[in-house]
Amino acid sequence: MTTNEHLPRGRASLEVLRAEAADELDTIVHERLLAGEDPWDFMQELPTVDELVVYLLRADNINENGGQRPSPQRNYRVLRQIALEHPGLTRAVWRLIGNDGGHPVSDAPASQERRR
Repeated sequence: MTTNEHLPRGRASLEVLRAEAADELDTIVHERLLAGEDPWDFMQELPTVDELVVYLLRADNINENGGQRPSPQRNYRVLRQIALEHPGLTRAVWRLIGNDGGHPVSDAPASQERRR
């Protein structure tokens, strides 16, 4: 565990959040390549950098709430709050909300778009 893992991400700048998410995605790609996976088979499954930032901020919110998983209504409010606090993530938030037929995003991060 790094020293920053216990700090809430919500107060970090969007650039810092995106850099952390990009590093995480690079690590995931590297690990999957080392495991012998074909990038043509998995790259489209990965979330975009902004989607991963939204997932991380959402996870922070869940942790702040004692680890209790949010109801669909609360999850929707949390995602909207993320968009309000970080306007640059608004498109990613709405894309994630829309991925489930208009219902809030599920817990499994997956995207049909390539990383940014």
